Amino acid sequence: MNFFAHLVLAEATVESRVGNLLGDFARGVDQQALSAEVLQGLINHRRVDQFTDQHLEVQRMKRLFSQRRRRFAGIALDVLFDHYLLNHWQQFSSLSKKRVIEVLYEDLIEGQSLMPPSMQQVTRRIVDADWFGSYERLEGIAYALDRIAGRIRFNNQFQGVGEELMQHYPRFEAGFQLFFADLAVQFPSPLIDSGN
Repeated sequence: MNFFAHLVLAEATVESRVGNLLGDFARGVDQQALSAEVLQGLINHRRVDQFTDQHLEVQRMKRLFSQRRRRFAGIALDVLFDHYLLNHWQQFSSLSKKRVIEVLYEDLIEGQSLMPPSMQQVTRRIVDADWFGSYERLEGIAYALDRIAGRIRFNNQFQGVGEELMQHYPRFEAGFQLFFADLAVQFPSPLIDSGN
């Protein structure tokens, strides 16, 4: 899962939300120096990622990618899942999506002192550029993935993966619905209505 989903699956505290994003920035972080709540968030992040990677529907979706891009299918799906979660928000929550995003952004700013420098930089960009707003459009997802492709330190053919997301869009959307329903049961969230 990507940034929005990890924040949604956190407890409703700054510390938990920081911890639930920390999994993508934890290299070199002294886990023993983390508060109990931040550490629990980090553990939750890793459990969510493990559940996602092992889910049968996610594995099926990864096989839809072309051979040249399959190595990065998990990254593409993680970001695409944020897109679907944002676009199907009212299916999973009775809370206002706009207000939820505002609160998440507020917590990312408030939690800056709990983050390593690289995470501070990225989370400030998330807020300043309204990444979650851009993730609602497939073009925003494709742009984000092309930026990720440009940061990969070895030659790859990940650039342009947005074409494959469009090609399989309805199938990925249906797969997300099945997968996220299972994920929400395994990882209850104060932002997700119970019974979804």
